[in-house]
Amino acid sequence: MARIIDGKEISRVVREQVAAEVTALKERGIETGLAVIIVGDDPASKLYVSNKKKACESCGIKSFEYALPESTSQEELIALVRQLNGDKRVNGILVQLPLPSHIDEQEVILAISPEKDVDSFHPVNVGRIMLGDYSFLPCTPAGVMELLARSGIEVEGKNCVVIGRSNIVGKPMAMLLLHKNGTVTICHSRTRNLADVTRRADILVVAVGRAGFVTADMVKEGAVVIDVGMNRKPDGKFCGDVDFDNVKDKASFITPVPGGVGPMTIAMLMKNTLTAAKLQNGIK
Repeated sequence: MARIIDGKEISRVVREQVAAEVTALKERGIETGLAVIIVGDDPASKLYVSNKKKACESCGIKSFEYALPESTSQEELIALVRQLNGDKRVNGILVQLPLPSHIDEQEVILAISPEKDVDSFHPVNVGRIMLGDYSFLPCTPAGVMELLARSGIEVEGKNCVVIGRSNIVGKPMAMLLLHKNGTVTICHSRTRNLADVTRRADILVVAVGRAGFVTADMVKEGAVVIDVGMNRKPDGKFCGDVDFDNVKDKASFITPVPGGVGPMTIAMLMKNTLTAAKLQNGIK
């Protein structure tokens, strides 16, 4: 029976540590601020933004929210981003994705100052991750690494398999595991004999967006299984990409959905915002 990795509890500890540092900065006259921009009325995006606002409040980070109508043009959005780049009250800028189809997401990401790119999506920060010389990490992969570290799970020398090759999770996840000296394989929709590959994994990270995709027969006995997926079932409940009920009997550690990786994503956003504030004020 696997040990459940409690993302809610670990994220609480991370947020408490961030809050303590934010308070210490305030005592030196330095405020920490995060600007979040949302375009349109997507319910999931609105929920995410609401959760980020609550996290800011709990950490003592000032939240600047910009809710723009669906009709906002790309030029208007980029103008706002550039305005925030120059706003000293704002240490981090986050543009909630996805954006409406008439806006080029990549152009918007390029407009964000790399020093305020707390999502770590800007090509400059992506390149720094490749080199292993970074200030910020994408929040979800960073959250996974925090879960592993705080659960006492050693990456070095382990066979690590990542299912999914997105720019947001899969690719940076693989690089972070590699930086910790894991032997990394990335699997995707064109991978042949996927189960043969996943059964060799000591650490299996799943980020494909398909409910129950990874079944018990795909998992090595005693493997660590990290489920990044978040899918809604017909009954309205959430589930991950892993068949949790069956895989938990085979794994040594496993993350639940909800309550695993999800809370860590927002906690790491708070940590990135704190890091940005410190860097922008010459504090290491």
